[in-house]
Amino acid sequence: MAGSGFGKCFAFGVLSIAFAGAVGAQAQQVEPPAKAGKLINAGEILSGQLNAMRVRGGNKGKRVNTYQLVTEPRRLPPPGGLCNLETGPETFQIVTSSDAQTAQLKRFIGKEISVKVDEVSCAQDAGVMSEAVVTKWSVVTKH
Repeated sequence: MAGSGFGKCFAFGVLSIAFAGAVGAQAQQVEPPAKAGKLINAGEILSGQLNAMRVRGGNKGKRVNTYQLVTEPRRLPPPGGLCNLETGPETFQIVTSSDAQTAQLKRFIGKEISVKVDEVSCAQDAGVMSEAVVTKWSVVTKH
């Protein structure tokens, strides 16, 4: 036979669980759906903070600098669109094609930078740390 305190403990436990469930339901407020970013077309400016990462590339695994621009969400032109993201990519890998471009970007690491985008696409290769890739670009300077 259960003692006289069993009923009180059982009732307290049930009420505690019910109260915790009610508080948890209130905490899960529905957030409004995120808006898709503004469309970026060739020739437009992309601004944000430039980061550099060292990754292994090529056949011999030589370490190379990879540059990433972090900005507000932007949609890409079709067929890339949102790059399978709800709002569009926020991280753009800036691909350098020459030592001059690499030297140009090194000055801006960790700083805000504006880049005129000539060619951009969704990242599709495994191991790419950005959501989109800018393959043709030029740095925009303020005069």
